[in-house]
Amino acid sequence: AGLALVSLEKTEEFDVEVLPRNSEGDDSCWRWGKDKLLNEGINVFSKTVWAKQKRDGGWNIYEKSRKSTTKAKSIWMETKFISEQGTVEAGRIDMGGALDFPKPLELIKQCVYLGSSDNDIVMDFFAGSGTTAHAVMAQNSEDSASRRYICVQLPEPTYEFKDGEKAPKKHSKSAFEQGFETIAEISRERIKRSANAIEGSNQNIDKGFKTFKLSNSNIQVWNPDRSDLEESLLSHQEHLVAGRTEQDILYELLLKRGVDLTTPIESREVAGKTIYSIGYGVLFACLDESITKNQVEEIAQSIVKWHQELAPSSDTHVFFRDSAFSDDIAKTNMAAILEQNGITHVRSL
Repeated sequence: AGLALVSLEKTEEFDVEVLPRNSEGDDSCWRWGKDKLLNEGINVFSKTVWAKQKRDGGWNIYEKSRKSTTKAKSIWMETKFISEQGTVEAGRIDMGGALDFPKPLELIKQCVYLGSSDNDIVMDFFAGSGTTAHAVMAQNSEDSASRRYICVQLPEPTYEFKDGEKAPKKHSKSAFEQGFETIAEISRERIKRSANAIEGSNQNIDKGFKTFKLSNSNIQVWNPDRSDLEESLLSHQEHLVAGRTEQDILYELLLKRGVDLTTPIESREVAGKTIYSIGYGVLFACLDESITKNQVEEIAQSIVKWHQELAPSSDTHVFFRDSAFSDDIAKTNMAAILEQNGITHVRSL
């Protein structure tokens, strides 16, 4: 008996009708109806649904599962799981000695495989050498899943060996000697190098990642000097902390709006300013420090045109620096042009 693909419609190629029967041969029902198969995007013409012929000439329908039905062993004693493998794997990407006893890749891959499914997020609050991120990408490459990872690591300083002191490994430089000042730097570099070294059946997996550093807010806290309120007011004319980049402000904006930090962000240059589109037009931002009266029309019309191209299904919000506008007239004109074109949620930071 062989395997055959399945169709929801009867054609010249698919001319054998398979009816649901129970083990006694009586009429039964399918676990999924035709509408559910169509609505949930299960492609019966792909290798996800199969028909297998029985000895009596009838057919059974099966769904292909990525998961193995073999029970995991209680004790993992295979060579690929031993601790020394972690050191060997670090050497393969020229990071030997960066950390003492990094966890073996295959061990974490096995945990990822058994403990997660297609679109899960794998969390690691002690990223260390970045083995978890490496394992998630490697496992995705093997089973074509779309798992994501979040790795957290404090910027703990690496140890600088003084003259006469010995590094922990005879034939490798310490992390500090390799240029890593913190463990967080080791984590980031391991993820970069392991992404380039991934091997597997699917090389089209997403190997990109974003790095965020925890900091205080970009928006100044109102803390007036009660003995000199005039100076307090003047010092808060600029609401944003000095020295922060547009990217700093943008990502805080995403956090406060409840937008996923992995949401796609696009940018365009208009009148020498950068305009950002987040989530395919759900949010726009121009966070330049200066917008003149003469630039208002061009920037506003560019946002309107981009908004029309993307045609987001939900309301769009647009954000600017409050201090960027040369005066209130420029700010009012910007808001008026956008509102006349259906963008009514215009905000200043």
